[in-house]
Amino acid sequence: MGANTGIEWTSSTWNPLTGCTKISPGCTNCYAERMSERLRLMGQRNYANGFALTLHESALETPLRWKKPQRVFVNSMSDLFHQGVPISFIRQVFDVMRRADWHQYQILTKRADRLEALAPQIDWPPHVWMGVSVENQDYTVRIDQLRRTPAAVKFLSVEPLLGPLTDLNLAGIDWVIVGGESGPGCRPMRRAWVVGVRDECRRQGVPFFFKQWGGANKKKAGRELDGRTYDEMPAAYSVRSVALPVVS
Repeated sequence: MGANTGIEWTSSTWNPLTGCTKISPGCTNCYAERMSERLRLMGQRNYANGFALTLHESALETPLRWKKPQRVFVNSMSDLFHQGVPISFIRQVFDVMRRADWHQYQILTKRADRLEALAPQIDWPPHVWMGVSVENQDYTVRIDQLRRTPAAVKFLSVEPLLGPLTDLNLAGIDWVIVGGESGPGCRPMRRAWVVGVRDECRRQGVPFFFKQWGGANKKKAGRELDGRTYDEMPAAYSVRSVALPVVS
């Protein structure tokens, strides 16, 4: 848990819980699982349980100690809406985000069904961005579930993109991130799939962020699409005072 990250669309990570379980094809080569095991072997206290779901009460107030405004990816090493996380703990996380309101927070889940079910029981601050992962056409239902929440900023993480997304309805969606899979056993992403999402974003007026092509050597593959990079951010980004460079 720290204030530096190599994730292109955020600047900090905050992990009041760690560990997860796999629920869909996007989870197959989970980077967080690999990293958790590495950290466990290094003796990192918060990863003593490896990738087993673990709540960290001691980490709850970390953002309050970060005085400089940041974009904070919440639970990069887990899923806040995992079925094993009590609603009381989720509310505690939201309470900290409400109190440390000089930051922007980005939450990402694959459990869009539980997100939708619990959303009415949560007080949603305007500086919290809520996203869902959509790896192929079979999981576009998550977009509908996200749309039905009261989150002020709603976004999609189309990473790893494992197939084409057709008839993509982006009504009510404020931002779309696309990326290919990297690391051991990574599955390829076709250019046509990326272009299809980008063109829908253009057609529907939604900011598009292209994170990476991925592959075994993601740095070599880069993040250019048709000779340029796409670093578009949601309109809400310009409203607050968070002024941070994009991590390259």
